[in-house]
Amino acid sequence: MKVEQAMHRGVTWCPPETPLREVAEMLRDHDVGVIPVGENDKLIGMVTDRDIVCRGVAEGSDLSGLTARDVMSDGVEFCFADDNMEEAIAHMAREKVRRLPVVNGAKRMVGMLSMGDISHGANDEECTRYASAVSAHH
Repeated sequence: MKVEQAMHRGVTWCPPETPLREVAEMLRDHDVGVIPVGENDKLIGMVTDRDIVCRGVAEGSDLSGLTARDVMSDGVEFCFADDNMEEAIAHMAREKVRRLPVVNGAKRMVGMLSMGDISHGANDEECTRYASAVSAHH
């Protein structure tokens, strides 16, 4: 199975200067755990609910002045839409990530692959192996 068969499409993203409150609203309104951050037609980071808490709230920062860039994780891992699911699952397990942006051959984001997508698109053995690898550090 190819990643594009399991991923979800229509991913919402934001520019790095997006106020943190708006990013939090996007997470809530779209019922997702991550918002990709893009600049100059490139994916430059990801903001998770955990990033907001650990890099914003827990640091005691004035949240009203923070932007997506202030709390985002950079060095984004991704996979290609035409990758095999087994390759993508191994990549996610190796990097211990729960979500992976999916890009096409032109490196334009076309979707997101998440644990939920994997549970619907992979066999039980792959799901178990992936879940164990990703959660091993917790």
